[in-house]
Amino acid sequence: MDSTRAWRQFLQTVTSSGITHVPSVQLPKPVTVKPTQTKKSSSHAAGPRAGKTVLRSPIELERDQAKEPVKQDATAEILNGPADTPQQKADLLCQLSEVVAGCQRCTELAGTRTQTVFGVGSADAQIMFVGEAPGADEDRVGEPFVGRAGQLLDRIIEACQLRREDLYICNILRCRPPGNRNPLPQEAANCREYLDAQIQLVKPEYIVCWGTVAAQNLLGEKRTIGRLRGIFHRHQTAKVLCTYHPSYLLRNPSAKKDVWDDMKILMKDLGIEPS
Repeated sequence: MDSTRAWRQFLQTVTSSGITHVPSVQLPKPVTVKPTQTKKSSSHAAGPRAGKTVLRSPIELERDQAKEPVKQDATAEILNGPADTPQQKADLLCQLSEVVAGCQRCTELAGTRTQTVFGVGSADAQIMFVGEAPGADEDRVGEPFVGRAGQLLDRIIEACQLRREDLYICNILRCRPPGNRNPLPQEAANCREYLDAQIQLVKPEYIVCWGTVAAQNLLGEKRTIGRLRGIFHRHQTAKVLCTYHPSYLLRNPSAKKDVWDDMKILMKDLGIEPS
């Protein structure tokens, strides 16, 4: 017996018993319930809540976001590590070199390089040398300044009464440009993060920029090396000296005198008497 029929019988019973006033009651209309259709679950659904939209309050969203770790850029994460001792600096530079080895920012360079050329030398160096980009020999060996220009640089270092292993040497780019062309502005910009990180970790007192490309990119200059050389510039806390690239000296031997004059400026500031 449904509920509507039972209710009517109840009213009839009440009336027949002598009750003359019965409040008017609006009987509810019967509700037809449609059978629920079960949707087929997708094969890509994950778990019992798949396919359902779950609405969360702003408080819940903020709480969930606070639980998730903040993802940092790989270079920034490395720079957050301790760098108080030479060994700690060396370890962080090693980690950074691994990041650079997998860099694909410059599609052309990444597709033509043999390997990346990160940097070499003392992680606690007082002097940092910055060149332009790896050449064919550097691309093959994986170390900056190892070709003919590098051999000339070694002789300059020796004449300055310095040792290569006490310096830190790197380039504006860490990949060889095809045909040894100059780095493109976007390529230099893509690689700048790694150069800045190397400078931040090593913390050199002096930086020597070898060539126009190195000087202009590091200092944000448009002047030629001829106008930038001969005096100290500043980059953060480091004194920066700009001079001709060794490869330029191979083509223009007369410029060796200018480079030697620049090196004497460096030696004088270091307290080294030229021999």
